[in-house]
Amino acid sequence: MTAPIVARLEKLLGTPRDGALLRYSLGMEHLKAGDAERAIGYLREALEREPGYSAAWKLLGKSLADAGKASEALAAYRSGIAAARARGEKQLEKEMNVFARRLEKALAAGGTPA
Repeated sequence: MTAPIVARLEKLLGTPRDGALLRYSLGMEHLKAGDAERAIGYLREALEREPGYSAAWKLLGKSLADAGKASEALAAYRSGIAAARARGEKQLEKEMNVFARRLEKALAAGGTPA
């Protein structure tokens, strides 16, 4: 069952209000609902529209990690760190560095990040 917010947001797809923020919002709502795969799709679409959208990179990294795709999540965090640095978003850069280090440690240990 689709949450009412998701249904409202999906009605905006293909309208003049469709853009990176809408796709990011859909990704966030799907992730909240436990559907990481659908979240990943919307977040990738958001980043196609706005590659420097560092918050979308962060959420993509989380979605990929939740979906068990640690290597892809690490790559997303690294792209997000570069985007945040380019935009001067120090807090997002710091947060993604923390998440990236956790993934690196888990991957180096041969485990799956929690």
